[in-house]
Amino acid sequence: MTSGGGRAESIVDLVGETPAVPLRRVVAGLPYTVLAKLEFLNPGGSVKDRIGVTMIADAERDGRLAPGGTIVEATSGNTGVGLALVAAVRGYRLIFVIPDKMSTEKIRLLRAYGARVVVTPSGVPPDHPMSHYSVARRLAAETPGAYYPNQYANPGNAEAHYRTTGPEIARQLGDGPGAVVGTIGTGGTMSGVGRYLKERRPGVRVVAVDPVGSVLASAFRTGSPGTAAPYLVEGIGEDMVPKSIDFRALDEVVQVGDRESFLMARRLAREEGLFAGGSSGAAVAGALKWLADRPLPEGATILVILPDSGDRYLSKFYSDDWMREKGFLDAGATAGELLRRKAATPALVAAEPTTVVREAIARLHAHGVSQLPVLRGSENLGTVSEEEVLRRSLDDATVLDRAVVHVLGPPLPEVGSDAALGELLRALREQRAVLVRDRGSGAPVGVLTRHDVVGILSEEGAHRAV
Repeated sequence: MTSGGGRAESIVDLVGETPAVPLRRVVAGLPYTVLAKLEFLNPGGSVKDRIGVTMIADAERDGRLAPGGTIVEATSGNTGVGLALVAAVRGYRLIFVIPDKMSTEKIRLLRAYGARVVVTPSGVPPDHPMSHYSVARRLAAETPGAYYPNQYANPGNAEAHYRTTGPEIARQLGDGPGAVVGTIGTGGTMSGVGRYLKERRPGVRVVAVDPVGSVLASAFRTGSPGTAAPYLVEGIGEDMVPKSIDFRALDEVVQVGDRESFLMARRLAREEGLFAGGSSGAAVAGALKWLADRPLPEGATILVILPDSGDRYLSKFYSDDWMREKGFLDAGATAGELLRRKAATPALVAAEPTTVVREAIARLHAHGVSQLPVLRGSENLGTVSEEEVLRRSLDDATVLDRAVVHVLGPPLPEVGSDAALGELLRALREQRAVLVRDRGSGAPVGVLTRHDVVGILSEEGAHRAV
């Protein structure tokens, strides 16, 4: 490894010795020095570069990986990149198995390194034949000359951080009380760092951050992993307990949710100039949650590990559209509130079953809408639309003088007035409009169209920009 702008023999020699910089705006008001260790400045863009170097070197040394061999690994993306850096220099072939919840950018990045990438379904149990763990094991067994690092059980995972990351953090923390905070997935980073610090700086607290939905926090606290639930932040957390985790190296585990992880990552970019991934947002959000109880004396130094770069999440949480679809932005913009902000038309323009088609068409034109819900009291019977009326009237001109029940289309999908923006956008993905019901009384209170929602959000964005 080299530093200080010196000459390196290969890209592999540039892994490690990442800097730590103080956070300021996102930690304003805390009586601590909070440092961010920028692991995304590793050449492959993540902390996983470190284990790629170590696991391959160990396998070469003991003969598990021979020249011209193939590396097969189950990865959420970053470990694959770390392995690919070394493979490119040493001439190995690559097969990576990645769950389909991971970003498109990661899959394209692995392919850019020349890897064959196999995408498997998310949400299946770890022992399912189609899990990325099982598929990677099978491909390794079927491929001549294959080496399966298996980061989830490889001792080199934690050992890489014991040898490199731990000593770096000990120097960066300085003397006195302190803590290191980082996320856990395979557990290698925090197990290796924690073991190093406990041997040499036992007063330093080691705090791991786990996403809500992962089983690791439960396993740490109770000894039982419990049941996993879906979550969106990538590269951390697990649905099983990897052998590479040593819970004895940890003092505490804090859990954070997807929304707070993604919003903090976006804050790091906008307020600190640190373009980092969702796991980095989780690490900082978890650190702030832990520090809220003032567990250390004033003036202590806390180092937070930022695992990877934001450039592999541009299509996800750095996209406002994706964040809104998932309900993570404009959390207060419920369907009822959007109805109140409609300016062009009344919130509810509807027809009754006995309304004549000609009159319903006049209402459509008067209010500039293309379809009306047909309601009998609170009952959502269907819709009358210009398109359906035109189709029917081409065959029978008298349809204009009949009741709208003769030209009914399917009823609009419904959401409650307290539906968050993400739920509303999911409903509008399938239909052009939705009927909104008051969550208390159940009465229909309005209709929202795709055009309404886009217009309201665009206007809101313009006001924020000004």
